[in-house]
Amino acid sequence: MLVLLNPWFSSEYRKERIHLDFQHITVLLEETVDAVVTNPTGIYVDCTLGGAGHSQRILKKLEASGKLIGFDQDSQAIRHAEEIFGLDDRITLVNRNFEFLEETLQELKLLPVNGILFDLGVSSPQLDEAERGFSYMQDAPLDMRMDPSGSLNAREIVNTWREEELAQMIWNYGEEKWSKRIAQFIVRTRNERPLETTGELVEVIKAALPAAVRRSGPHPAKRTFQAIRIAVNDELGVLDRVLDQAWRCLDQGGRIGVITFHSLEDRIVKDRMKSWLGRCTCPSELPICRCGAKAMAKILTRKPTLPSEVEVEQNPRSRSAKLRVAEKI
Repeated sequence: MLVLLNPWFSSEYRKERIHLDFQHITVLLEETVDAVVTNPTGIYVDCTLGGAGHSQRILKKLEASGKLIGFDQDSQAIRHAEEIFGLDDRITLVNRNFEFLEETLQELKLLPVNGILFDLGVSSPQLDEAERGFSYMQDAPLDMRMDPSGSLNAREIVNTWREEELAQMIWNYGEEKWSKRIAQFIVRTRNERPLETTGELVEVIKAALPAAVRRSGPHPAKRTFQAIRIAVNDELGVLDRVLDQAWRCLDQGGRIGVITFHSLEDRIVKDRMKSWLGRCTCPSELPICRCGAKAMAKILTRKPTLPSEVEVEQNPRSRSAKLRVAEKI
């Protein structure tokens, strides 16, 4: 269902608005917005509204005729943004997964746009809100849905997926070398009783890992929780499907900026941007190019932009962030 919120609708809806504690430290804020926003009268899209940090910075750079479209599948993020932006008619909020980016912009008659921003992963408020079930530090029902109306949740995955599927998912998405053993322990436990909470899952993961592993490195459940979250929300599949959409939505000279927090995300973005360079794929023995490859992009980040030491110190969750930017030519 598509819900467009702008400009702040009926008095009935406003009465239903609630104050939300949706605090979020935005990663690579200035670097990203400065790289993507080049035209103060242009149209820009924040595909991952979250705590609205990037969107607030974008609006500061836009003149009265500029426009911003903010996407988020989490209705709490939308309501939080509504509180922040009030009656600013430059912004339209879309309570929808950014997988529907091109379709939505067509409906809004706002194509082409001048810049698109993605800040991937889970937001701090989602991690910190215990009942969402994202955190291995707080006991809560197994959930992990970014869109609370989604049909698949973490409880279903850990209690119904086959052992081989669990192991493969934990290895692929979490890069957890103990994935097979963790999957084995999950299945063994659920055969006795269903796993219902994050706390129960953490204890199973801890039991599966050798004592030496539990004592060193990150939290024993970090990689497994990351893997389950990615699977619940089909994060890599959605990213893979949206990038070419985003490119089609850009005007010439428009820019796309993507912040990733996971090596698999970054690989998808890096490879897709390379594909936009239009490099010849003809066999080397051919004297001239026959494939018709044509460059569509200029990569503005030869190497990804990383957070400064100061930012990492102030916000440890930014440590794995990488920003890549490309311009349409």
